[in-house]
Amino acid sequence: RRTARTGWVRRGVKDFESVADHSWRMGVLSMMLAGVEGVDHTRCIKIGLVHDLAESLVGDITPHCGVSKEEKSRLEREAMQRIQDTIPDSKIGAEVVELWEEYEAAQTAEAKIMKDLDKFEMLMQAEEYEASQGVDLDEFFTSTRGKIKSEEVSSWESELRQQRNKRQAKGSE
Repeated sequence: RRTARTGWVRRGVKDFESVADHSWRMGVLSMMLAGVEGVDHTRCIKIGLVHDLAESLVGDITPHCGVSKEEKSRLEREAMQRIQDTIPDSKIGAEVVELWEEYEAAQTAEAKIMKDLDKFEMLMQAEEYEASQGVDLDEFFTSTRGKIKSEEVSSWESELRQQRNKRQAKGSE
C-alpha cells in the first residue's frame, strides 16, 4: 500500500502514486476492456489487481535500479511464494500466483493487453503529473512510443498523446 513507484520518485514527482494506487487503477481501467473481442475483461481485472503484488515485498524494481532481469524475476517469484503461503485458502493463493505468472509470461490475450494497459496507465499518470506539477516526464512518453500493440489501448494512447500535445502547445503560447 505504501510502496512508491520508483520512476516517479526518481524524477522528483511530489505526492506520487503507490504501487497499490497503480494496481487499483489498472483494475478499474480493465473494466473498459469489456467488449474487446477475444479478451476476458474479468480476467484482466484480476490480473490488473495482482500484476505488481510482488512489489509489495521487494519494491518497484526498474531498469534504473541496477538489478538484472534474472535477479528481479527470482526476487519477485520468491515474494509471490511468500504471499501465497500467507493466504489460507490454497485455491485462492494458487489463483493469485497463476494470474501473476500469466502476466509475467505475456502469452495470453489478457496478459498482452494488460502489458499494454500497464504502459498506458503510466502515461496517464505522467500526463497528470506534468499538468499538475509542471515536471518534465517526456522520457516516459519517449520510452513507450510504439510499444503499445493492442488496437484498443493504442487508440487510448493516441488520444492521450494528442491531449498532451494540446496542453503543451497551449502552455507555450
